[in-house]
Amino acid sequence: MSATPSTTAPYRRPAPAAPPAPVRTACALWLTAVAAGAFETVLAVGRMAADGSGSAGEIGTGLAVRLAVFTLAVLFARRMRGGARWARVTLALGLGVLGTASMVVQPLAYLADGGSLGDALSRAGVLDLFFGGSRIVHVAAVLAAVVLMFRPAANRYFRASA
Repeated sequence: MSATPSTTAPYRRPAPAAPPAPVRTACALWLTAVAAGAFETVLAVGRMAADGSGSAGEIGTGLAVRLAVFTLAVLFARRMRGGARWARVTLALGLGVLGTASMVVQPLAYLADGGSLGDALSRAGVLDLFFGGSRIVHVAAVLAAVVLMFRPAANRYFRASA
């Protein structure tokens, strides 16, 4: 039996409308957060290599995990921009909640133990200041992206894309 070409085109779901501004901006903010995270990774690995605080295996494992998270974040942000509701929820819960918690728990614990921002800044070196600035951009981008993904225009877009 020979294969004959199909005379009908396969069913394709119609493309969703163009994403509204909050969704486009949220996607850009997720990409900003990934870039900030990559910058933080470079600084952290550089510091660990310079002071010998991490073994090659620990550094390699940390890099592999971060690369996987960054790759998934970019892929999910693109899918979210395309209207995938599951990607929006995954980004909000996975990186918006758990990821943000992992980034702020150490500074909050320092403050809870009686540390002060002034003391931390007075002891900070240039790399610490760059890392801290990048972390602020990272967290702000994530929080803003999560808020934008659930604005009314975004909610209408995701309902229409279902």
